[in-house]
Amino acid sequence: MTSDTAQPVQMSGTFAIGGDLTVRRLGYGAMQICGDGVWGEPEDRAGAIAVLRRAVELGVDFIDTADSYGPAVSEDLIREALAPYGHVRVATKAGLTRTGPGEWHPVGVPAYLRQCAEMSLRRLGVDTIDLYQLHRIDARMPLEKQLGVFVDLLAAGKILHVGLSEVSVDDVRRAREIVPIASVQNLYNVANRQSEELLNYCAEEGIAFIPWFPVATGQLAAPGGPLDALSVRTGHSPAQLALAWLLRRSPVMLPIPGTKSIAHLEENCASAGVVLDDSTYTELDALAPPAPTA
Repeated sequence: MTSDTAQPVQMSGTFAIGGDLTVRRLGYGAMQICGDGVWGEPEDRAGAIAVLRRAVELGVDFIDTADSYGPAVSEDLIREALAPYGHVRVATKAGLTRTGPGEWHPVGVPAYLRQCAEMSLRRLGVDTIDLYQLHRIDARMPLEKQLGVFVDLLAAGKILHVGLSEVSVDDVRRAREIVPIASVQNLYNVANRQSEELLNYCAEEGIAFIPWFPVATGQLAAPGGPLDALSVRTGHSPAQLALAWLLRRSPVMLPIPGTKSIAHLEENCASAGVVLDDSTYTELDALAPPAPTA
């Protein structure tokens, strides 16, 4: 068995987050390993651990999580499964608090964000978080105060790079006046292109773009739908086509498909080796045109 077959994620290429944190472009998002509604422990804890370890076996070296996944559960599982991490890089987030399954509330109070960082460091079992992301900007708190915490964490060596999530181009520009921004994480997939302007900005500026829900293909993949038809024709699953399209769409794209199934994980990771010809890429690109910009 060749190394590319054993570790298909190698074929996704690499990107240097912040210029020096080099990871393979196809990562793993660790939200779904929690309980229903991203709340509490998974029904199958051993299965969640197995998925994380299998991801690394397949070549994944970039794991994305958040303190609010569980809350705390995802970070605990990652440490149990993967620490000491070796070459694997773990990104986490702060700034959303939880009141129940499926309930998320932005909290940007500086003292809270500092506590979140300290607790993530403890749960992950690291001295430095590779990529620390503000999960949501809290509109009730000046951005300077929220990101001021990240400035302090950088200076203390407790985080290596700063990222943002669900932001606009203007948000990123404002943030970059306060602290260097290495990544953004927005909803983006072949069926939802509302963040196209931000993706283009990130490509111009060399900022990593981490699309969440990267395989949320929805009705496009329904039986008889356009993505379903392409899947039949090419022999690849709709998820593989969606991920291959993302990887070709931009060199700054770092998809992080998540799953609690080893079979789905292996299918997703195999997408790194899917080479789309120009015709298929164009067909995928036309399924959901980018949203108009202002």
